[in-house]
Amino acid sequence: MVEVSRTFTVARPLDDVVAYLRDFANAREWDPGTQRCEQIGVDPIALGTQWRNTSKLYGISTELTYELTRDDPAHVTFTGRNKTATTVDDLTFTADGNDTRITYRAQVDFHGLARLADPVAQLAFNRLADTVPKQMTEVLNAPTSAG
Repeated sequence: MVEVSRTFTVARPLDDVVAYLRDFANAREWDPGTQRCEQIGVDPIALGTQWRNTSKLYGISTELTYELTRDDPAHVTFTGRNKTATTVDDLTFTADGNDTRITYRAQVDFHGLARLADPVAQLAFNRLADTVPKQMTEVLNAPTSAG
């Protein structure tokens, strides 16, 4: 299993940050690996909403279907699945004055023979996770994002 976690602060109110990040389609803006991410269906976002996500990491593309599996005012979780892996993107939020502290955790559980990639994947995901705070902060602090 591969796990990464990063905590950082953005200069946006908590409600704006949560509203923006609970729409996983926005991952194409803040997640360096995401190439495409589209909501499946047109219903308002709620528990069970799904997205089709295409990511590319070090030249390898993969498609997963993500589902909003936790939707609390200060905690959202997306679970992605395909035949090779199950992933969990878990985001918790804490108000810090007018700013918001974000803890981003990602976990990838490879299935079958793909588990052999765990050690190499851990290194790759650590590098990728190092870029998430910078990119997410830039997106969230931009005047037109997050509401």
